[in-house]
Parts: sequence; structure tokens; C-alpha cells
Amino acid sequence: MPDDRARPCCFLLVILVLRTAAAAEISLWNMAINSTNDAVVFRKTLYANTTIFMKFQGDPASCEGNPAFNISWYLRSSICYNEVFNTPDNKAKNMFGLDHMLKDGWSGFYSQGYMFFDNCSSLFLPKVYYSDFNPYQLLSSPKSDPSNRTFNWPDKPEISAVAKAWEDSPYLFLVKVQPIFRGVDDDELEGPLTFDFTMKVEMKGPHDYSSPADWPQMMFFMVMCIVYVLFGVLWLFWSACYWRDLLRIQFWIGAVIILGMLEKAVFYSEYQSIRYRGKYVLGAVIFAELLSALKRSLARILVLIVSLGYGIVKPRLGTTVHRLVTVGLLYLLFSSVEGVLRVTGGFYGTVALVANLSLSLIDSCVMWWIFISLSQTTRLLKLRRNLVKLSLYQHFTKTLIFSVVASIIFIIWTTKVFKMVDCQTGWRDLWVDDAFWRLLFSTILLVIMVLLRPSANSQRFSHSPLMDDDEEEEAKEPMLNEAFEGMKLRGFKPDSNGSQKQLSKEDEDLKWVEENIPTAVADVALPVMLDEEEEILKTKMERSKME
Repeated sequence: MPDDRARPCCFLLVILVLRTAAAAEISLWNMAINSTNDAVVFRKTLYANTTIFMKFQGDPASCEGNPAFNISWYLRSSICYNEVFNTPDNKAKNMFGLDHMLKDGWSGFYSQGYMFFDNCSSLFLPKVYYSDFNPYQLLSSPKSDPSNRTFNWPDKPEISAVAKAWEDSPYLFLVKVQPIFRGVDDDELEGPLTFDFTMKVEMKGPHDYSSPADWPQMMFFMVMCIVYVLFGVLWLFWSACYWRDLLRIQFWIGAVIILGMLEKAVFYSEYQSIRYRGKYVLGAVIFAELLSALKRSLARILVLIVSLGYGIVKPRLGTTVHRLVTVGLLYLLFSSVEGVLRVTGGFYGTVALVANLSLSLIDSCVMWWIFISLSQTTRLLKLRRNLVKLSLYQHFTKTLIFSVVASIIFIIWTTKVFKMVDCQTGWRDLWVDDAFWRLLFSTILLVIMVLLRPSANSQRFSHSPLMDDDEEEEAKEPMLNEAFEGMKLRGFKPDSNGSQKQLSKEDEDLKWVEENIPTAVADVALPVMLDEEEEILKTKMERSKME
């Protein structure tokens, strides 16, 4: 049964980790323009009436021969998100001036214009580019050429404005810089004339520099930041009220809540920076990705130790601790590498592919381990007839099963809407692909918080060797009596009240230790025993009782 549950989880996480991740869209670029650049490509989703500004900065002395410049631009919208963002730069540059769609059904609009500057000095002066605000037209079919519909600009241009978006859509913006060296013959040139300046492009709309693809994501992080603050306040209140009864696993839960709150706050700050400044600080974004990787690593370890029954069924984890640390560090390493490469633009390299494959393998093993551990813990609690702890783990298991079913349904939906389509029109819902998984873990964390919340009865969930052993003996005693009915057991003698008592020197010594040495002192004084060895010794002892 646990293997059947683990297989869909492995499939789920392989797809989850290998999905295409997208960084936040910036709205301000400073591009170095020189004699080696032929065209520059910009990609972004824009709101309607978003204005595109273009400025040029530099030293007129850097233009050798004082050439004139013809700077032309081409703005193209598309209903297909993949046409704009998945077209390589070399192919996108060939689309300059294209007046028809790439495929039938990939409709959109286009507009183009040019600016002429007599020399470098006029290039660096702010001005109103009236000639650039020409009409935009509907793209024609590649097989036919019907008359295009023409639309006029609704208002007058602003200073340094070159174009304006006409609808909410993904846009491709291309710029060509062509120097014109007047009065210089090619035969007289000893080498190519050079020029060097900076072109600043910014796109500002109704929500400042924020794009329609990133605005819902920013609102989501704001809401999740508030949710995690409420989680933290609630957990702090519970911990303060019952601080004498806190369990060690409850400190793990508190640490994950704090990291989740910091992660959501840092990501929200990143999107706020893009909204008001047009770009983000690279160091802050890398810090956010590293913090997110740490939080996800601790989250997986938390679910694992709850599934293993640490502090509830087992007093210690033994060698399992080393495996937990190894898995956590490996996941932290590869998730950090994947996050940093994604925000720095190296997401499609070989190192990124290795990191993603490693993450998928680790996540698959973690999910398999979680369900195997849950199955073993639940079976042990059934044998011990501990109904309180058994009810807790049954609720936790149902929550994980629900999350797996919801994940599979969501993956089918995203694959159908985002992956297995020729023209990706649902670009407004792309933010859901990332938000769903964060919301899903927050739901699992809330369930863990409710099930393991600090209370006056918290100690009923903690591991107590004497209590658990007594319960186990009570569960086994009826089975022994039925199995050996009518037979005389060796090593037992009738007690004064008619019950049987084992005449074992080892058990008498253990009973004396339990009655005279406190548990806290014994944990420090006695050597740490591994859980696996304890189970083996207990099994051998039970077999010796039955012989």
C-alpha cells in the first residue's frame, strides 16, 4: 500500500521540479550601443496605455566622425505568450518589420516608426518624437493579405516617448540603431568608425512599472506574508500559554513558520522594488532565492520527522538523523543552484539541468520515505492501541493524500493549459503555477500546526517509554494467553493475585532503573541507543519469552 501511494508522488514531483520557472519581469533596461550591435530585443507583458520611453546617454566625443543616426523601432503584440517569450533572439530580430502573423491563428497587432538625429549632440537631448506615434495595425494572415485595420493614437506623445501599448498583451519590442556617416567615402576609411553610448528603455503603465503577469503574483505574496504573520502570532500565543509543555517538534514548526514569513516578505519586497524602480537588486533577489531554498529544505525535513514519529512514537531518530541531514543539505544545495541560475539568466544551461534532475530525484525519494514512514508509524500505533496518537496520524495521512490528489489534478490542468498547446493564450494565469505549490504547503503546515499545537495536554503526544511499553504489553497479553492456553510457560510463576510474573533478572534490573532513575538523567547518563538496535533487542526478548 505505501508503495502505491509513493509512486504518484514521485511522478508528481518529477514534473513539478522540471517545470519551466520564470523570473519577474523588469521594466527598465540600460543597453550599451556600439558599432557591433545590429538590433536589441525586449520582451514584456504590458497593460493597455503603457508608454514606452527611450533615452540616450553618452559623450558626443565618443562618436568618431560625428555620424547621424537613424533609430527605428518595431512593437508587436501577440495573443500567444510563447511567440513572444520562447522565440530566440536571432529569430526575433528577423521579425523586424514583419506585417503578418507567424502561423494562422496567432493574431496580434504591430506598429513601427523611426527617429532621425543629425549628430550625437542631438541624440543626447530629450525631445518629443512626434513622428514615432504612427498608427498600429492588425497582423495579416501568412497565406492571405487582407486589408489591415488601422487605429489612431488616443493622445499626444510625451517627452522621450516612442510608443504606447494598445491592449493587455505580451509584447515584443525591437530597436535598430543605424549610423549614417555623411561625407566619408568607404575607400577613404582605414577602419570602421566607432560610436559608443547607452540606450535607456523604460515601460511605465497604470501600475507603474509592474506588468499584468507579475501584479497578481505580488498580491499573492502580500496575502501570504499576512497569513504567515498570523501563523506566527498564533503559534507564539500557544507557545507562551503552554511553554512548560512544549515538545521538541514544536520548535521545528516554529522555525518553519518564521522562515516562511521571511521568505514571503522578501519576495514581496522584490516585486515592490520592480513596481517602483523598474528593476530589482540582483543581490536581494539571490538572497530571496537562497532563503526560499532553506525554507523548502526545512519544510521537507519537518514533514519527514512528523512522519517518522519523532518525539511522539520514537524518543530519538538514531542513524536516521544523519540521513535527514544529508537529504536536507543536498536539497538545499541543488535548490540554491537552480534558484540562482534562474534569476541570473543561466536557467537553460547544463548545470541547471543537472540541478533540476537532482531535485526531482531527491523529492521523489523524500515523498517515498514520507509515506513508508507514515505506514510504519500508523501500524505501530495500531499494535499499541494508542487511539489518541493513531487519530493524529490518520488525520495527517488523509491531509497528505488529499494534497497528492490535488497536485495530480493541478498538474493535469497546467499541462493541458500551458504545456500541450501550440498557442499559449492563458498567460494571465501563469502566476498560479508557482502560487499553487506555496499555498499547498501552507495548507499542510496549517494542519500540522493544528494537530501538534501546544496545549495543556501536549504531553499526551510525547513519547513516554513506560507508557508505550505498558500499552504494548496490554496489546500482546491477550494474544499470548490465547496462543498458549492450557500450556505452562517457562520463566513465569503465579502471583499472589493469580497473575503471572516473569522471573528474569534483566527485567528486574530494568524495572529498578525505571523506578529509581529519572528519565532526564537516564537520557544523559546512558549511551544513545539506535532505534534499529532497540527494535532488534525487543524482538529477541519477546521471542525468548515465548520459548
